[in-house]
Formats: sequence, structure tokens, C-alpha cells
Amino acid sequence: MEAITRIVSDKGVVIFSKSSCCMCYAVKILFHDLGVNPKIHEIDLDPQGREIEKALIRLGCNTTSVPAVFIGGSLIGSTNEVMSLHLGGSLVPLLRALH
Repeated sequence: MEAITRIVSDKGVVIFSKSSCCMCYAVKILFHDLGVNPKIHEIDLDPQGREIEKALIRLGCNTTSVPAVFIGGSLIGSTNEVMSLHLGGSLVPLLRALH
């Protein structure tokens, strides 16, 4: 948990991802298309990736829910939650509130 808190502490957009995950790729592209440069943390390339994954599960993510997206230090969720916010028109205002 401490590692996650440290990583998301900048209060921007942080995506915990796996480098080979197609859903992670789609979410990364969405944020880039919206003009956001998220902090990407590839947990499959991190030597402490298993511990980070366990901490994400304790925060409410499950092992199939990468990407795990944090905005402003708060867990937003995975692909479904991000896409629902975007399609509902709530994602961009949430991102604008960071500035």
C-alpha cells in the first residue's frame, strides 16, 4: 500500500498497467487523446510488481482489473469505470479539476 500511495501522491493521473494488456493500451490512448500525460506504472516490469498487485487488490481492484486508474490520488477504477465516465461526460471535468 505504501508503494501505491507514494506513486499516486502527485495527485495527477496514474495508471497501473501491464505492458501486454490491450485494455490498458486503450485507456492509455484515451488519456493521451484527451491531452493528458498520465504517469504509467507497468507492474509486470516492476520487480515489486506482485506486491503492488496485492496492494491494488486490497484497495478494491481485482487481478483482472488492470488498468487501475487513479485521478487526483483517488482510485477511479478500471476500463469500465473510465469509459463510463468518459461516455457520460464526467471524465474531462474530473481531469480539468486537477488544474
